Amino acid sequence: MSYKVIKIGEIMAKYDRNSGKPWTNSEISKIRDLAKQNTPTRVIGLKLGRTENAVRNKASENNISLKPTNQSPYNRKKK
Repeated sequence: MSYKVIKIGEIMAKYDRNSGKPWTNSEISKIRDLAKQNTPTRVIGLKLGRTENAVRNKASENNISLKPTNQSPYNRKKK
């Protein structure tokens, strides 16, 4: 397993680069689960070691909607 370090603002993140590798069923399930939680596409890509476009394409192939629902992902309460 090879790791690369990327810099996001001041945070250093390690992720496994899967570019060019075939998609596994567990990765597709992760896309589905993360999309249901309103996770941004870029973040899904970072978690899976894939590009944002690769995630969008695979989601489209598997009829997974990446559009956010009307729920706040931060559990904000209305005042």
